[in-house]
Amino acid sequence: MDLNQLYFDHQLIMMQAERTLGFGARRELEIGASHLAGRIGCMQRALGAAGAPAWEALAVGDRYSLASPVRHQQGYAS
Repeated sequence: MDLNQLYFDHQLIMMQAERTLGFGARRELEIGASHLAGRIGCMQRALGAAGAPAWEALAVGDRYSLASPVRHQQGYAS
């Protein structure tokens, strides 16, 4: 997936979460945005971008996160 598309999708989800009234629904959107942030961070790291750690810090720290240390050790980039 294109990095610009990930930025766009992340921004759309964050705006949708901001407008969502229900806590559970908002939380689900925020988790989705967090997973996208992890993907962005991984892609940036693979490209040598200095902003990678900032995006990775926004990522959910669960077993599904693409910013997990195991995936970095495996060289996962997208």
